[in-house]
Amino acid sequence: MTHLTAIDYLLMLVYFAVVLVVGWRLRRSTQTSTDFFLSGRSIPSWVAGLAFISANLGAQEVIGMGASGAKYGIATSHFYWIGAIPAMVFVGLFMMPFYYGSRARSVPEYLKLRFDEKTRSLNAITFAVMTIMSSGISMYAMGKLFNLLLGWSFDVSMIVAALIVLAYIFLGGLTSAIYNEVLQFFLIVFGFAPLVFLGLRATGGWSGLTSKLEQISAARGFAPGALTHAWRYMGDSSQNPIGVEWFGLAMGLGFVLSFGYWCTDFLVVQRAMASENMAAARRTPLIAAIPKVLFPFLVILPGMLALGQGIVPAKIDPATNAALLDSAGHIVLDYDLSTPMMLVHFFPSGMLGLGLTALLASFMSGMAGNVTAFNTVWTYDIYQSHIRKGASDQHYLWMGRVATVFGIVLSIGAAYVANSFNNILDLLQLVFAFVNAPLFATFALGMFWKRTTGHAAFIGLLAGTVAAAIHHGISLAAGATPGVKGGYFGAHILYRSELGQTFWTAIAAWVTCFVITIVVSLLTRPRPDDELRGLVYSLTPKPSEGDVVWYERPTVLAVIVLAIALLLNLIFF
Repeated sequence: MTHLTAIDYLLMLVYFAVVLVVGWRLRRSTQTSTDFFLSGRSIPSWVAGLAFISANLGAQEVIGMGASGAKYGIATSHFYWIGAIPAMVFVGLFMMPFYYGSRARSVPEYLKLRFDEKTRSLNAITFAVMTIMSSGISMYAMGKLFNLLLGWSFDVSMIVAALIVLAYIFLGGLTSAIYNEVLQFFLIVFGFAPLVFLGLRATGGWSGLTSKLEQISAARGFAPGALTHAWRYMGDSSQNPIGVEWFGLAMGLGFVLSFGYWCTDFLVVQRAMASENMAAARRTPLIAAIPKVLFPFLVILPGMLALGQGIVPAKIDPATNAALLDSAGHIVLDYDLSTPMMLVHFFPSGMLGLGLTALLASFMSGMAGNVTAFNTVWTYDIYQSHIRKGASDQHYLWMGRVATVFGIVLSIGAAYVANSFNNILDLLQLVFAFVNAPLFATFALGMFWKRTTGHAAFIGLLAGTVAAAIHHGISLAAGATPGVKGGYFGAHILYRSELGQTFWTAIAAWVTCFVITIVVSLLTRPRPDDELRGLVYSLTPKPSEGDVVWYERPTVLAVIVLAIALLLNLIFF
């Protein structure tokens, strides 16, 4: 257990006070449901951009990416340079005009406008489940952190942290979440940049880290450079720690999961939809992509450094209170503790408080993003549509606050599911494979093929989700046991890693949804063109960029971030 000093506790208390004050000060500007759920569509693009990235920068990313850095090495950067940047550019250039221009209040509501009510309802239900799971992952990560560093019980830790998030969202709604996310973004940057510097200095720089990781890679049975090269060993799944070949990576992560998340997940899209105008909405994901392209150095390197320093602890078996062993008798490392152990190992008093505050900020940022997305979808797309139609605006504002409370309560239950995974990022990707992968096929066809029908979208979306369940049920990763990790229909397909299994689950879901939607569309009657204007690409005028200066134009920003991502891929090839 870590012993914190008064200055460490003071830094955390000041942070708690600031986020609560922000919520308290914004309560008076939250008078309508639009204020609570969409910030009155008045957020500047730079604020929305930082909130866009910060909502995704939760504990599951800060801790999960550090865990993956220790588990998979520099190949984890694929989650950024091919698994985020191209999709963020795409949503800014091509999809935001539909979302913002349709005046939809949520992604499921756009599906109603483009297709029908049943498609909206199916997406709303699956998305609500996904946000609860994702929020639960954040709660689990922070509960575990408090338990490790402060000696608090796992249960009490989650409840205390959840109450703070509940307070400022309950008071100020999405606006409170967005402005706190901007604060949390800077805290995360300033909290983790010194950690990377100190870790690299202690390891002998990049060359020293490479030397240590080459020995570890060889001990694991891989080529010496498998942990420090992103693409070189992707020819075969047996040659790299991530356990997937280049096609499964490029298709499963780079296309299906990446575009499925960044283009359709209301958690991040909500921030852009809260922008002050169309131009700001299109710039929001592009502004977010600029720091995003550099974040591997901030969140992945701590995990790699922890592995190189030999400070990643063993996962403890709760039944025996001893180190957990896998089926081969090897100690299972608790990769989720890689980044926290780096904080404890390298930060002195004061700096440790800053690092812990950065972790707390990441937890609150991710959890607040999920909760604000959940309460919006629940209120507008489930409650208003199916339970209480035609109520007053104040009633829906009240329901949004109630949804915030029970959303957090449900998240606590989801936190215990996360405890069965030794890398929370693996669990998060699996959830995305079930929900976002088929949804992206539905959106791609719906936005760019006017022949797509409502019946086809619903059947295809349902078929894609079922296909994900079937593939996951008949497949299993090496060393895993049948159950929550798959194989519940029998382990007929074996993968070298959980991520490899997840990527192919996503591919199965996307392909199934895509094909079924096309077939059913050709067999059913499409809607007239005049009903689709503004909802389908071929029937939507090109968005005007107005009189903005050259560096604010979406196309220029897109070229810049894509060029940086390509350069970094080449450097770490």
